[in-house]
Amino acid sequence: MTTQAQSTAQTQFSVQRIILHLEGLTVFLSSIALYWHLGANLWLFLLLFFSPDLAIVVYAMNKSLGTKAYNLVHTYTLSIALGVISLLLGWQLGMTLALIWTAHIGFDRTLGYGIKYESDFKDTHLQRI
Repeated sequence: MTTQAQSTAQTQFSVQRIILHLEGLTVFLSSIALYWHLGANLWLFLLLFFSPDLAIVVYAMNKSLGTKAYNLVHTYTLSIALGVISLLLGWQLGMTLALIWTAHIGFDRTLGYGIKYESDFKDTHLQRI
């Protein structure tokens, strides 16, 4: 095995990478638990779960803009902000949407999908997919 291949293999199975995947799993499962606790609609969850991935359509039209759009909807910042605002306002639908959105991001992180680099859609901050 070459040095570069060894380095790639070590990076793919590092303790840090495992921790990041477990962190994503924790967010995913926590979001589902909170969603269930709210008694929100399962069909709405299933219908909207992959909706953040619609940013791929923008990526297909313009790589630079698509990367920005994809990254914007795949960071916890906006989904959690929506959740906090919804909680403060008592807006049930907003909280439901925030939990679906956050669950999606956690699911992606569990699988190793991360913030995209403009170099290639498969290049993420977690790994090359």
